[in-house]
Amino acid sequence: KTPLTAIQGFAETLLGGALDDATNRRRFVEIIRDHSARLDRLTDDLLKLSLIEAGKLELEFHPVNVAALVESCVDTARFRSAQKQLRLTVECPDNLPPVRGDVRRLAEVLQNILDNAVQYTPAGGKIAIYAGVENNQVKIGVVDTGIGIPRDDLERIFERFYRVDAARSREAGGTGLGLSIAKHLVEAHGGRIEVESEVGQGSTFSIFLPAI
Repeated sequence: KTPLTAIQGFAETLLGGALDDATNRRRFVEIIRDHSARLDRLTDDLLKLSLIEAGKLELEFHPVNVAALVESCVDTARFRSAQKQLRLTVECPDNLPPVRGDVRRLAEVLQNILDNAVQYTPAGGKIAIYAGVENNQVKIGVVDTGIGIPRDDLERIFERFYRVDAARSREAGGTGLGLSIAKHLVEAHGGRIEVESEVGQGSTFSIFLPAI
C-alpha cells in the first residue's frame, strides 16, 4: 500500500493548497509520478507471478545462444556499474551448447540478478559473470563482492515480497518479487537457481539450464 498512500497523501497536499507553493509543487508531482511508476511495476510483477504459478504464462521455446544472452544483459548493466565504478568481467565461451528456452524470459532472469549485484555491491567492487557446462547443464554464474546475505535469509530470498534490505530495495524501486519470478521462470525451463553468500564478502547466484 505504500505507493498508494504516498500518491493519495501528496495529491491531497497539492489540493489542500500546495498547488500555489512554487517551491514544492514540482517535487510533490515528481514523487507522485515515481510512486505511480512503482505501482505499475508492482502490478505487472504480481500479474506475471500469478500467471506463472497458475501455469498460464506462455513461453516461446527456441534454441538460445547463451553467449549472446549473457552479452545482451551485461551490455545493459554496464552503464550502472560504471556509475558506481564497479569492475564488470565476463567469461563466456562461444562454443557453449544452446539451451531450450524463451530468450526474453531468460534475459529477464539474468538481468534481475545482474541488477541486484550492481545494487548491492558498494562502489569500487567487482562483479563477474561466467558460463560453462556442468553435468549436461549450462551454468550461468553471477559473482559479486557486495554486502552479502545473512545465512538466515538465504532460504527465504526467493519468497514473494521478501527483502533482506527493505529500505534499499524500496529506494531502488524494487517490488520484492524479482527473485521469486526468476526462480519460477528458471523452473519453468526445467532448470534451477541457487545462491551462496557471506555477509560482507559477496554473493554468487547460479542458474542451471538443460543443454540441448
